[in-house]
Amino acid sequence: MSKQSALRDKLERSTDIFLLTAVVFAVAGATPFVMAVTMGDWEYWVDWKDRRFWPLVPIVLLIIFPAGLSAVFWTRFRLPIACTVVVLCYSLMRWVSTYLNFHVFAGYPISFVWPSVFIPMAIILDCSLIITRSVFVTGFCGAFMWGVLVYPVNWPMLAGFHEPINYHGEMLTAADLLGFEYIRTSLPEYVRIVERTVLRTFGDAVTPLTAVFAGFLSVLMYYLWWLIGSKLNRQTWVKQI
Repeated sequence: MSKQSALRDKLERSTDIFLLTAVVFAVAGATPFVMAVTMGDWEYWVDWKDRRFWPLVPIVLLIIFPAGLSAVFWTRFRLPIACTVVVLCYSLMRWVSTYLNFHVFAGYPISFVWPSVFIPMAIILDCSLIITRSVFVTGFCGAFMWGVLVYPVNWPMLAGFHEPINYHGEMLTAADLLGFEYIRTSLPEYVRIVERTVLRTFGDAVTPLTAVFAGFLSVLMYYLWWLIGSKLNRQTWVKQI
């Protein structure tokens, strides 16, 4: 019996490790795919990391997987780690994709295609859940901070690209100048208007309004996908797995 028990325990551990690895790779692969399909180019190019769409679109869409998996992890295991795990997997996959696809094969400099930082917001969201132990408070406070803090967290890396440059008599940001120098095929530039020689080019009043709106949408998305994750968590096929 002892050998059979040891063999069964070893088989169960191996199965758990295999399933956990498969889930991690599935989440790490699905999240960048969904982000790439839904958010466009606002997360890929530094000149698209502007004050209106970049603090709003990627951060609102990225909360889908963390919120849905948080419902499963918190309901079944009381583990407030889903947001951090998902965002960490996404960040690792984005760095690998950026280095291989954009830097090595396409020849773009890393400073032009660097991935944004989302890990601090994920930690805040998970900490809100473990401290309050309330889904409502976590969604109201933690998810709101998730949307609001994306610009301040990334500002140390983004600030240098918002420096003014006089280019043939027109005042541009360094990011826009990089966008002109590094041409991308089939770029839908008509989606994003480059405002030249105006003060709004460098941010200012639009950014706080976008941050507040992103926080509000993040709250709604967190509640929505927590509900969807809870519904899927109660399905019979999930219990069998």
